[in-house]
Amino acid sequence: MLLSKSELARKAGVSLLTIDRIEKGYPCRLETKRKLICALGLKVSDKGKIFLD
Repeated sequence: MLLSKSELARKAGVSLLTIDRIEKGYPCRLETKRKLICALGLKVSDKGKIFLD
């Protein structure tokens, strides 16, 4: 399933600006990572597929 950045932001309950910042390599809170992972339909244990840290 492909999502636009705005769809992902809405589904995760975060701002589009947050998505943009994460894409640029800025850090984000652990809770934000969890929201994004869940919005993508993944498990928290799959975080390595999305985030480098």
